Amino acid sequence: MTEGMCDEIVDGLYRGWADRVADILAKNSEDFSYANFAVRGKLISQVIEDQLPLAIELVDGPTTLISFHAGANDVIRPKYDPIQTIARYNQAVDILKRTDATLMLFCVLEDSGVKSKSAALWKTRFHIFNQNIREKASEVGAILLDPNSDDFWQDPRFLDSDRLHLNAEGHRRVAQAVLARFGLPHDENWRRKLPPAEPISQREKLLSDLRWLRSFLIPWMIRRARGRSSGDGRRAKYPGLTRWPVEGREPRF
Repeated sequence: MTEGMCDEIVDGLYRGWADRVADILAKNSEDFSYANFAVRGKLISQVIEDQLPLAIELVDGPTTLISFHAGANDVIRPKYDPIQTIARYNQAVDILKRTDATLMLFCVLEDSGVKSKSAALWKTRFHIFNQNIREKASEVGAILLDPNSDDFWQDPRFLDSDRLHLNAEGHRRVAQAVLARFGLPHDENWRRKLPPAEPISQREKLLSDLRWLRSFLIPWMIRRARGRSSGDGRRAKYPGLTRWPVEGREPRF
């Protein structure tokens, strides 16, 4: 999510909600730098081992904002261990909180409007996972972004064709929610529901399901069988503090 998967491409990279927020933070700050360590497909243990140490090195007290969103890839794995994953999540939050940085956490959307057996399992698993996030955020005094309190998110049209990651409009809306939380310039209509969807025939739905199966589910299953991840060999977009916006790029909504 924080890498920006399935958002528009800018300079060869996914833009994503975090880059969108950085655009506005930079525009409203005299001295703003930004790093983004997120890499698609990483499990909570990998985030703790590879990304947390890099983030901690950059902390300069409460003026540093750390956005932490991890564990979802663990939850959707067939052999998901909720006790271990939640314990690791809480460990990560405790580590970050000790830095005195301002900490922002995210819940996962439990109901995206998709109706299927896998969506029902998703909802059950993430309800428990999210409840822990809410409790942990309250315990450590973190800022919490919880999409489950706004029913407009329950529209599959905010998801890309992989039915997992946000599309460009989804990322834009998340950015507006974060900006609104900080009282920064944002689209005041970010909670507005999309117009009613055009009905599709059973044949169109079947073809869509087959395309999704061929393009996303089967490749995902093959990677799991081989013990591989979509993030293998990838590096973070901005693995160190970057003066923002990067040269030649103007802040924008």
